[in-house]
Amino acid sequence: MNYKPYTIKNLGKLPWLNRLSDAQIFNIRVVGSVLPFKTNNYVVNELINWDDFENDPMFILNFPQKAMLAPDQFNTMATLLNSGASAEKTAMEANRIRLSLNPHPAGQMDKNVPMLDNKKVNGIQHKYRETMLFFPTQGQTCHAYCTFCFRWPQFTGLEGQRFAMKDADTMVRYIKEHPELTDILFTGGDPMIMSAKLFSIYINALLDAKIKTIKTIRIGTKTLSFWPYRYLTDRDSPELLGLFKKITDAGIHLSIMSHINHPREISTEACERAISAIRKTGAVIRSQSPILNRINADADTWSRMWKEQVNLGIVPYYMFVARDTGAQSYFSVPLVKAWKLYREAYSQVSGIARTVRGPSMSASPGKVKVDGITEINGKKVMILSFVQARNPEWVKRPFFAEYDEKAIWLDQLKPAFGDDKFFFETPQPTASDELSVIGG
Repeated sequence: MNYKPYTIKNLGKLPWLNRLSDAQIFNIRVVGSVLPFKTNNYVVNELINWDDFENDPMFILNFPQKAMLAPDQFNTMATLLNSGASAEKTAMEANRIRLSLNPHPAGQMDKNVPMLDNKKVNGIQHKYRETMLFFPTQGQTCHAYCTFCFRWPQFTGLEGQRFAMKDADTMVRYIKEHPELTDILFTGGDPMIMSAKLFSIYINALLDAKIKTIKTIRIGTKTLSFWPYRYLTDRDSPELLGLFKKITDAGIHLSIMSHINHPREISTEACERAISAIRKTGAVIRSQSPILNRINADADTWSRMWKEQVNLGIVPYYMFVARDTGAQSYFSVPLVKAWKLYREAYSQVSGIARTVRGPSMSASPGKVKVDGITEINGKKVMILSFVQARNPEWVKRPFFAEYDEKAIWLDQLKPAFGDDKFFFETPQPTASDELSVIGG
């Protein structure tokens, strides 16, 4: 199959366009002028149920919906589009709205970007001691965009809001100067949109450097869901799979961090074949997804997804909470409800699928997991802990918050038992601080 993208510019060529009303098409154009829109022929033809597309999770996952913007934001952009406003004026207003949507949550810009030679390294994030995120310049787009994506600023052209680096030597230098690093995560965007030739530049630089402290290479990708042909029939599919095998043959663990939001994404023959092809290289595939209203916010969907993943050889890894950015209000599920859904789904699977952790918030201090609800001295409280943290000493240290059925994010929770602050609410280290890498 040949890849055919659909964006706002060529929306009129969408084969199922006659199923959409004029109002629905206009809504897509309005919201898509603020939050990025891109899909492709595989998603459109293989994953979406067009007989009930308004309620279809895969349609909502790809196509912008009116309620993803606040009413005043939508009306402002709709007025501009209807009036034939200039591209410059429309872009200016779109950027104003984007900046109000918390484009870089959890301190990504001000706390996670490290220093090298007294300069910020804009294509690297180093939040947790052992793990470095690398954003290859050529991998900062995707085969299709998820409407909930917390990295949406990567695709909008919003000035100063994009992480990217094309210098493999700088990447290697930074790693060598930080021997505490064991894991490198290639992220984006989607690194798998790169050609094998370009991706090999970064991988070969890592392997040739023979850095003994690096034990794992991770690749964050949505390709198994949105373009499995990347591993099957793309011109350089054999070269890409060969590169995977080169990594594992070098004794480095390769983990494909696959974003899978709904069971339908792994239901096609092409996806099954792609999974098999990747596993033959020695790579391990792990799955992760936020719990999303209108997409997967029920226990049966999650338990079915985990069971099918295990059957295909995928390791269930994370259930996240929708981040506090972009269309969070449209997709968010209250933390208490998320935990109840997680517990119910978890109870429906065998031990082999209970590798999944959640519900977890990737918040500023770290990955905070809701561990449960209980009563202490007659008072109902929420139990939480860190899966990962800026300070490693915080990890797996339980703490308690007042029970709150409406809270959807960490900053909405209050400490239990009359405490003024949670134990971690002290000035937090940044990526350039020694604390961020040694936990001192």
